[in-house]
Amino acid sequence: MSQLAIEERRGSLLAAAETVVAVTVVVIAVIFLVLPVFAIVERAIEKTDLLDVISSSTVTQALRVSLVTTSISLALILLFGTPLAYVLARGSFPGQAILDSLIDLPIVLPPAVGGLGLLMAFGRSGLLGSWLDDAGINLAFTATAVVMAQTFVASPFYIRAAKAGFESVDRDLEDVAHTLGSSRSGAFLRVAIPAAMPSLLAGAVMAWARALGEFGATIMFAGSFTGRTETVPLAVYRSLELGIDVPLALSTILVAISFVVLLTFRLLLKRSAF
Repeated sequence: MSQLAIEERRGSLLAAAETVVAVTVVVIAVIFLVLPVFAIVERAIEKTDLLDVISSSTVTQALRVSLVTTSISLALILLFGTPLAYVLARGSFPGQAILDSLIDLPIVLPPAVGGLGLLMAFGRSGLLGSWLDDAGINLAFTATAVVMAQTFVASPFYIRAAKAGFESVDRDLEDVAHTLGSSRSGAFLRVAIPAAMPSLLAGAVMAWARALGEFGATIMFAGSFTGRTETVPLAVYRSLELGIDVPLALSTILVAISFVVLLTFRLLLKRSAF
């Protein structure tokens, strides 16, 4: 066998080995990520009567609280986070790097620490909470506290994505809008937002999903009161003391909702690309 043939054979064997290793790594990673989710759904179908459990008051009340609070949280994140992301993307001012880091802080903070911070700031004895209490306003351990906890932990996910989206928009497009008579706010609404819409949608989906799954900050600042502040993740934790049926059903609902939302978002994003 010639030297060239030997080198070709060695190259083929190396390529085959690399393919086997790559496929093995991918399969292991997929199994690790998918198996826990599959196990929840499979066990829920096998061990519980999903329809009966889902129609129980514990589940319906937790779902109602979660859907209402996350919808309000997402609206607040969009309302305040979009202009903030635009300022961070377009502006240049002293302390911008510090502000950027502070906005990202809830991502790396343990959620329980975030909840404790909210309690120390807005609780009855907190920095602002004592003033609010004098005015007859109590935020801690209410549905408002749930919204605040969700907004605190989820808003950085939207702001990061929105900032990246605005940074990708050509400034010349806004300059042209200005020359045509649009105000700064008009260019922001008619040019920047439509151009950055894919990133804004992606950030909104991620923020909503994070709010839906929030646990630590919520239980610290809002507590877990059935029908008032008990969201689905809190109900999963509390109901574990009574058995596995309700936690499995609630977890399956969360998996289904999250999957449908993510899939719908990807399909809409793919359609908008054409």
